[in-house]
Amino acid sequence: MRAVAVVIPAHDEEALIGRCLASVERAVTHAREREHGLSAVVVVALDACSDSTATQVRRRRVEAVELTARRVGTARRVGVERALSLIEADAADTWIAMTDADTTVPRDWLAHQLDLMDAGVDMILGTVRPDFADLSARHADYWRATHRRGEPAGNVHGANLGVRASIYARAGGIPDLAEHEDVALARAVRAIGATVRASDVHEVETSGRFVGRTPAGYAAFLRRVHAWVDAPPLAETGA
Repeated sequence: MRAVAVVIPAHDEEALIGRCLASVERAVTHAREREHGLSAVVVVALDACSDSTATQVRRRRVEAVELTARRVGTARRVGVERALSLIEADAADTWIAMTDADTTVPRDWLAHQLDLMDAGVDMILGTVRPDFADLSARHADYWRATHRRGEPAGNVHGANLGVRASIYARAGGIPDLAEHEDVALARAVRAIGATVRASDVHEVETSGRFVGRTPAGYAAFLRRVHAWVDAPPLAETGA
């Protein structure tokens, strides 16, 4: 038997958690239609939520675990622990798929990761694109011009990260960090010689906001990437 564990940390995402979970449910259904007998569990790690996020999550057929760490690394780690505790498959046959509460995933999000797992890949660095509705036309045009399909940069984003459970354990799991926990995990996975692949086939869409829930999350990444777009032009110099 093979299994998939989907883990989603969430901190006050009442406006976006609904569409996130709906997209994950579609991806789970599609993966199960392709692979009969596939076991799947979705866990949302509710980290210090003070809005209606927790209420919305409990209306869905997902597992919820609550904590008050205010650290995305802790939330992901606790979510993975809960998910794996609910799965009976062997760790080598279990895939952990991570995303974020402000993200929507495509229908083939899990199916494609399982295909790469079959091909011997141990960790997948999936690409992320911002919701263009949140960006100005200049920012959206810049993104399209600098991100070409079929040429994934290999950036590490917790919003689209997959790893074999046995490799996750050997690498020490997600560290208890407030930021860059995903990068630390990828570094540890590479250090043990596991096979890592970048892919944009199952690209996800994340909120295009420039101020996010974690200090160095995807919103901070967008700020850095797009900083020059809003910068004033350099003054001309005379001879």
